[in-house]
Amino acid sequence: MYIFKNALKCIGRSKGRNALIGVIVFIIALSACLGLSIRQAAESSREETLKNLKITANISFDRSSMMSSMRDENKGSFDRDKFSENMEKMSGLTLDEYEKYSKAETVEDFYYTITTSVNGSDNFSSVTTESEDESSSASNTKMPQMSNGDLGGKGMGGFGKGGIGGGMQGDFTITGYSGENAMKSFIDGTAAIKEGEVFAEGDENYDCIIPSELAEFNSISVGDSVKIANPNNEEELYTLKVVGIYTDSSANESGMGFMGMTANDPANQIYLSFNALEKIIAASEKNATTETDEDTGRQSSTKLNGQLNASYVFADIEGYEQFQEDVKAMGLDDNYTVSSNDVEAFENSLVPLDTLSKLAGYFLLVILIIGAVILVVLNIFNVRERKYEIGVLTAMGMKKGKVALQFITEIFVVTIAAVIIGAGLGAVGSVPVTNALLENQVAHASDQTDKIEQGFGRLPDGEGASQMQAPPENHGGFKPFENLMGINNENAYVTEIGSATNFTVLLQMLGIGVLLTLISGTVSMLFIMRYEPLKILANRD
Repeated sequence: MYIFKNALKCIGRSKGRNALIGVIVFIIALSACLGLSIRQAAESSREETLKNLKITANISFDRSSMMSSMRDENKGSFDRDKFSENMEKMSGLTLDEYEKYSKAETVEDFYYTITTSVNGSDNFSSVTTESEDESSSASNTKMPQMSNGDLGGKGMGGFGKGGIGGGMQGDFTITGYSGENAMKSFIDGTAAIKEGEVFAEGDENYDCIIPSELAEFNSISVGDSVKIANPNNEEELYTLKVVGIYTDSSANESGMGFMGMTANDPANQIYLSFNALEKIIAASEKNATTETDEDTGRQSSTKLNGQLNASYVFADIEGYEQFQEDVKAMGLDDNYTVSSNDVEAFENSLVPLDTLSKLAGYFLLVILIIGAVILVVLNIFNVRERKYEIGVLTAMGMKKGKVALQFITEIFVVTIAAVIIGAGLGAVGSVPVTNALLENQVAHASDQTDKIEQGFGRLPDGEGASQMQAPPENHGGFKPFENLMGINNENAYVTEIGSATNFTVLLQMLGIGVLLTLISGTVSMLFIMRYEPLKILANRD
């Protein structure tokens, strides 16, 4: 108790020196609190978002993995013929296989779609700005049949295993949904029924819903019938009944698809039940004819080729990661992989915040090192100035250890007081400061994206990515060119945090105060232990 009381008296006697130490510690504490708060905000934001994030994942063919394994087998060389042979054997998973993996315990929901491309008929045309001749020419474009690997996308595969030939690209994209949970554009509000109703789930009747633009373009009302044709055989017609007309906000954002393909335009998307479209594709396959190219030996068929897309929904990231292990145990081939756009989008959204967190970590480290050095220097001068006091105390019989403890107590009291004040102000200012810095990081990231887009000619000069609309989600199975290239005009970055300083940060601040005390106090103790009281008193000057 004596040591503590004497330490307080000494602090009062040396107000100027201790005030200087307090100011330095205050600056260190304030800076440290802001740095720790930014790092804590990044971690809390990640944990909170992951906790509430429902993850949708797909099983897709991993072409790069197969190529790597082939390269390892051939000791670095790449066998193109073997690669082509393996690619012909591989195809998208069947619906039965997708459903098998949906039985995994972590799967919360499961849905699927099938997509194909069709043409219209004399009284049913696609929405297009091209002339009739140009539209006809575009419709007759020969498109190779694309497997899962060719698309390079996630969760896309051929309808069933095997399959031969290619096909013509039609004017419409027609999608069959397994249920309402698969109709994401209606769930997220991008699309909504304007007239009529949605087809019944699991219905095998050829009931469909069409966009309002398409209905207006062809003067179609609810209850009317339209005819669609197989692009590979225009005489193969199917009659659909329009039971509903929907509006789609993405139709105003995307316009034409890549390479002038009207089938990619949201205004030319036709929806019906999975069973109905499956029935159409089965009928087309039954009536199909096959031709063999004399030069290449490649076979082509007039059947409609469907693209199957299955999605698995998980309650959290742990369920998603467990599913990746479960499907392998359930027999999924190593050439397939489980991936999620939600996880990738989540990681991308935290890029500015993570960058800010790293910068805050470096800043915190620099502040602590510089602050510790300054405190050590100040305490060395403090001990040297009070050398005579140390000599008197030790000559009176006080042990050097207790003298050193008194000095450490003085440092501790001043440091903790300054840390408390600095942490308090840092806690108050942590949220606005973090949001201000985060805004700059987001702006910088957006500017970088803009420069890349402008460099490739996809963004007019002076127009920022933040001002552009995100590309619409394509539910038709055919991805726009920019999405095939892995390009997105807008990243949904985390732009604001609600809290930064918490109990963890306060504990860390306390630890910093103790650490600074120990560092500077240790130096003081070393100097005190070296002093000899008789020599100090004999050389009082």
